[in-house]
Amino acid sequence: MRASATSTVRAITVPAGTPTVSIIFPVRNEERFIEACLESVLAQDYPADRVEILLVDGKSSDRTRELAAAVLADRIACGSARILDNPQGIAPTAMNIGIGASTGDVIVRADGHTVLPPDYVRRSVEVLQETGSQCVGGAIRTLGSGAVGRAIAAAQSSRFGVGGVAFRTGRATAGPVDTVPFGAWPREVFACIGEFDTELVRNQDDELNHRIRQAGGTVWYDPAICTDYFATPTLRRFWRQYFQYGEYKIMVAQKRNGFASVRHVVPATFVVATATSLLLAVVRRDPRWALALLGPYAVANGAASIAAARRTQAHPARIAVAFAVLHTSYGTGFLKGVWRWRRAAGWRP
Repeated sequence: MRASATSTVRAITVPAGTPTVSIIFPVRNEERFIEACLESVLAQDYPADRVEILLVDGKSSDRTRELAAAVLADRIACGSARILDNPQGIAPTAMNIGIGASTGDVIVRADGHTVLPPDYVRRSVEVLQETGSQCVGGAIRTLGSGAVGRAIAAAQSSRFGVGGVAFRTGRATAGPVDTVPFGAWPREVFACIGEFDTELVRNQDDELNHRIRQAGGTVWYDPAICTDYFATPTLRRFWRQYFQYGEYKIMVAQKRNGFASVRHVVPATFVVATATSLLLAVVRRDPRWALALLGPYAVANGAASIAAARRTQAHPARIAVAFAVLHTSYGTGFLKGVWRWRRAAGWRP
């Protein structure tokens, strides 16, 4: 699906009062987290008769579907929850299936790795109504299990790791931003500018919110809207996750004719500079060429790792490795994306 941002969304707002809400969960193989996730949804302080739950399963091969059906049994019986199939198995198709099957005035995206506080839906609706924005979201508190998972969570929550991303670093002030995770949108937004782009395995939320802003709308961040998010527990999966983030960021830039922020280019610049310095060190047989870049990076990484360790229970050495994986995987993926889609029609770097 290729969507456009030619239609204006500035005037689209949520109805006053207590609008109906559709919570959509794209899931696949989430048996470790799905029960806690869905139980947090059932504990929302928003009127239950104004909420429908749509879990869209991407062909899970574990017990995700079985566990979800057990948790949602009463809501399924009364027709306010459904489990739908997503044959393609990716998040954007899951969201589009959910949107097509939903009836709510407000669409809320959740995730199988999240636990929502009781006021999450209510606060999201209130902020949509108070600000007149076309998408709202808030901070995520990244949690990790095990020594490696805690280090990954610390890296994802650090400014050194992810730059000035408001929702990851927990910015304290509300206001317009480039994008938010697990957003809430007035239903009419999708009718106006299209649904999620199914070409984007990753970064589909970023592209949709970029499209909203190009159409004159506002993406609003409110720190009072907070979600617990469970980080991937292994460095291998962490590498793959951020490699894909970097790779598909190029497709987002092509579709929207530019990057939402210069921070997306920094990791790729670091990877190119590192490779160049290592090559010069070998060719000239002088390690100072490598140390000229890697030395300052190691110092900055070490300082950031120690600072992050003081805020968390993670070990600073593991955090340092997680930082390096994050930066190099995103940057390498970004470069692959440049090569993979270098001949895309209409691309303007």
